[in-house]
Order: sequence, then structure tokens, then C-alpha cells
Amino acid sequence: MVTAVLLVLLGLCAGAAAVMAVLMVAGAFRSRIIAEEIVLAGLPGGFDGYRILFITDIHRRRLPAALLEEYRGELDAVFLGGDLTEKGVPLKRLRNNLALAASLAPVYAVHGNHDYQAEIRLVDQLIRSSGARLLVDENVKLECSGAEIVLTGVDFPRTGGKRAYHALPPVTARDDGAFRIILVHDPLWLAQQKEVPADLILAGHTHGGQVVLPFIASRHADEFYRHYNAGMYDLPAYGNDTYQPKMLISRGFGTAHLPLRWGSPAEMHLLTLRCRQE
Repeated sequence: MVTAVLLVLLGLCAGAAAVMAVLMVAGAFRSRIIAEEIVLAGLPGGFDGYRILFITDIHRRRLPAALLEEYRGELDAVFLGGDLTEKGVPLKRLRNNLALAASLAPVYAVHGNHDYQAEIRLVDQLIRSSGARLLVDENVKLECSGAEIVLTGVDFPRTGGKRAYHALPPVTARDDGAFRIILVHDPLWLAQQKEVPADLILAGHTHGGQVVLPFIASRHADEFYRHYNAGMYDLPAYGNDTYQPKMLISRGFGTAHLPLRWGSPAEMHLLTLRCRQE
């Protein structure tokens, strides 16, 4: 009798584990776009309503053409936040993803750690040949309705490590104090900054934990990730009297290592910038 009960319990556990595994795989291949407005002090009026499609951590996935093509003609820019690919992914997949992104709006991209583990020379050739602007520790001006802002792309350290980042590229005297967006793959970059001369930071890398089980605390080794995991954050400690940066950390579109997600669904972001009404 006891043996029969144990077998039933084991069977139930195995069945539950199988169902959970299926759900985790299904969660890894969801395609959803989170639309949100970001209200920003200091945003030039010409950029009120500026729309950015922000995608990070694509890894091995194919971007969903049927979903994204609905936004053609409705976007001002596409920002790719690193890990556009990874080792072993066919270059054709990266080429197709970039072509789709470039068909929607001007594309700006930065490297992630997995990009450097792939054939980086070929990866960079594909990025640039697609028409995307690859930002390697450099600034670019964005223009809209006669107004300008500065976009800074922070390159992931080619050698890895937490302290190998280069200093932020300086802006010109003319652009000193201009509204600035920083695109960086790993938000841990922030932990090495005493002050961030920017108004908005867009990052990824964390996958929101990717597999987040209930009643189990975050196992991130670095304290920074236990606080800055996924979502929108105000960063008063990194600002000054004239600005308080905001940071969005995306859970990313793809997965690292295994195609599994639980409690941290895949996401892309449709960001609409708004001026703060005084």
C-alpha cells in the first residue's frame, strides 16, 4: 500500500515537472511588446512623442516579422541593446533580424558580452552593412522637429570584467548640458559611476533572472543585480540638482544558455518619450 502511494506521488511530481518544463520552454518563445510612456524632465519639445522600439538580448531568436511590421512607419528609431547574437548562431539569422529592424526605422546598436563570443568581425560587418549605426563608446545626435538630443552607446568591455569600461565619450562644448540617452548592455556599468551625465539609461543583460521561482530569493552573486534587476528605476544618487536619471532594464527578447523562462517573460519595448509638464 505504501509503495503504491509513493509511486502515485512520484508520478504526480514527474507529471508536474513535465508540465512546468513545457511552460518554461513556451515562455522562452513568447513575443510581446510592452508599450509605455516615459515622462522626462528636460526633454526638448521636438521630441515629445518620439517613439523608440527597444530590443535587447536577442541571442538565438528570430525577430517576429508579423508582429513588428505593424509598427513600420510609426517609429522614430530602433535601439538594439546588445547580445544581438551568440556563438553558434547562423549569421543568416542575424542578417535577417537586422534587415527587419532596419526596415522599421533608423537602427542604433551596442555590443553585448555574447556578441564578442561570436565571430565579432563578421557580426560587426553585418551590423554596419544593414545600415545600423554601431556605437562603440561614441555619441551620435538624434534630430526631431528641429530639436536635438545626444545618444551615447557604451561598448561592453571586449575583455570582460566589471571595471574595464572606457570613460563616457565627452560631448562637445555646444552639446554640454544637452538631453542625453545612454544605451548600454549591462546595467552593472552603472555601479562604477559616481555620476551619470544622462537623462535616460536603457540596458538589458539580466533577463530579469530568466527563471524566477516563487518563494526563492534572487541568487545573483552581485548585490547590484539584487536591487537593479528589471523594470524602470529612478536614480537620484547618480544625478545632481538639475536632473535625476531614469533607467529601464529590459528582461530581453531571447534567453541565455537554455531556452527556458519562468516568472520573467520575454519582452520588447515600445517607448514613447514625453516632456514633463511643469
